[in-house]
Amino acid sequence: MTQREIELILTRQLASYLTLPIFIVDPDGTLLFYNEPAEAILGRRFEETGEMPVGEWAQIYTVTEDDGTSTPVDELPLMIALRERRPSHRRVHIRGLDSVRREIEVTAFPLIGLAGRHLGAVALFWQTPCG
Repeated sequence: MTQREIELILTRQLASYLTLPIFIVDPDGTLLFYNEPAEAILGRRFEETGEMPVGEWAQIYTVTEDDGTSTPVDELPLMIALRERRPSHRRVHIRGLDSVRREIEVTAFPLIGLAGRHLGAVALFWQTPCG
């Protein structure tokens, strides 16, 4: 396992204690971790998927708009937070590895460490009541 920045280690630790679904990526968009509450929405335990590059997770977790059209990966709040280093929010539909389509709200923000180091981004998400 690659040694990670302390801020990423602490973010993962915090995520593991929270009941809000959380998805953490590095500066390249590589999935580093998602917590147990996220597993219920994504359809598989993190221990079963492990870390994966953005090209892989963006394909297996299908994200669409209300009308069913595909949401480009660059328009996902997580990727906006990475690219533009600012928070982003959006409502989308996701089809997890359990093949269930869910409506979710996603808020993402960049992880900026000491001395302004760009460490990645975090997405917080939840299933909407009607989804």
